[in-house]
Amino acid sequence: MTTGIILQIQETANLVEGEAGEITLPIIDLVMRGGWIMGIIGVLSVVAVYIFIERFFVIGRAKKADKGFMNNIRTYIHEGKLESAQALCLTNNSPIGRMISKGLSRIGRPLSDINAAIENTGKLEVSRLEKNVAGLATIAGAAPMLGFLGTVIGMIRAFYDMSMAGNNINIELLSRGIYQAMITTVGGLVVGITAYIFYNIIVSRIQSVVYKLEINATEFMDMLHEPAK
Repeated sequence: MTTGIILQIQETANLVEGEAGEITLPIIDLVMRGGWIMGIIGVLSVVAVYIFIERFFVIGRAKKADKGFMNNIRTYIHEGKLESAQALCLTNNSPIGRMISKGLSRIGRPLSDINAAIENTGKLEVSRLEKNVAGLATIAGAAPMLGFLGTVIGMIRAFYDMSMAGNNINIELLSRGIYQAMITTVGGLVVGITAYIFYNIIVSRIQSVVYKLEINATEFMDMLHEPAK
């Protein structure tokens, strides 16, 4: 009796394993069943990853700055060595260096002109850092909408196939449209959520650079008010 039960359990387990093996479907096959909309979503995912990686490293380089940079600038200004200060800015080759370089080139003019020049240069540097970042926001919003469009198209296809099949409706006939409906939804959401996370990471890093630019701009203007030693 016990042996019979054990054999029955083993047969059931083998049957379940066999069924599981039959329904296993590679990810690439699922994507292919999503139709042409999955192709567009796939392209958007590649673009999002490219923008994120490219901006991540560009902003990372912009955030790097010599800790003694502003101290050296202060020393050169107090000693009247403006050419040495300009050379240091060129060597630094960063948004902060270019912004301070613009301020140095305006020394001798009214402080309001110097401040305006620094602010305009800072805005230009920030706009360079924000290059293509709007694309991430667009992908974050467009990908889920494309997924929803694929869902609608897939359901329309499923109902159309049902209407054309008449009394010969079967699961295989309906599965094509339902596959497209479900897969595009998942694909669009995955890409949209990922792009949204990428966008917020990049924006956060840009804000940290803006904060540093503002601090250094204020420090530079304070230098000009300091009496020479």
